Amino acid sequence: MRNVNEVPIWEKSNLTLEEAAAYSGIGITKLRAMSNDENCQFVLWNGAKRLIKRRELDKYTDKAYSI
Repeated sequence: MRNVNEVPIWEKSNLTLEEAAAYSGIGITKLRAMSNDENCQFVLWNGAKRLIKRRELDKYTDKAYSI
């Protein structure tokens, strides 16, 4: 049973690595490696917590030939 206050993953603006992996089909290890790059446009750091900007990740994967 889903929590009434739970926001669907496709409506969230920022995702955890686990949510981003489920959303995009890219593995957690690969997402971690991609977001470790200091020029990564789709990572948001909240202290030590890494969040993935969903819309920016979508833009990145739309343009990418391979990852």
